[in-house]
Amino acid sequence: MVSQLAFALCYWFGSAAIVATLVAWLAGAVPNYVMNRRWAWGRGGQLLPYAIIVIGTAATAALVTTVTSHLVQGIDSHAWKTLLVTGSYFGTYGVLFILKFLLFDRFVFAKPANADPAAARTPVTTS
Repeated sequence: MVSQLAFALCYWFGSAAIVATLVAWLAGAVPNYVMNRRWAWGRGGQLLPYAIIVIGTAATAALVTTVTSHLVQGIDSHAWKTLLVTGSYFGTYGVLFILKFLLFDRFVFAKPANADPAAARTPVTTS
């Protein structure tokens, strides 16, 4: 949500699609890592594979939004342009969500091979 809102605001106020994508990525990257690490997987992950995956996703979003921005230049309504380009940003992340999940699960936040099987069955309590 943070990055989507950042993208929409930047693009609405006249930033180029690639700049809006970069700002949106920066706005969402740190909260995304913290939430993935603590909430989704409950453990730390490898930072380099994480960085490669999210930078690759951001580059894909930058390409898609830049192309979309060029395609909508003939539209007179700034609101429609913003909606369409922001939609392409959201759509890119929506499509790549499953791929990112699989990569995070298999590479970034994977359980160590020598993990104790009994520990996996032991419920964890929070205080």
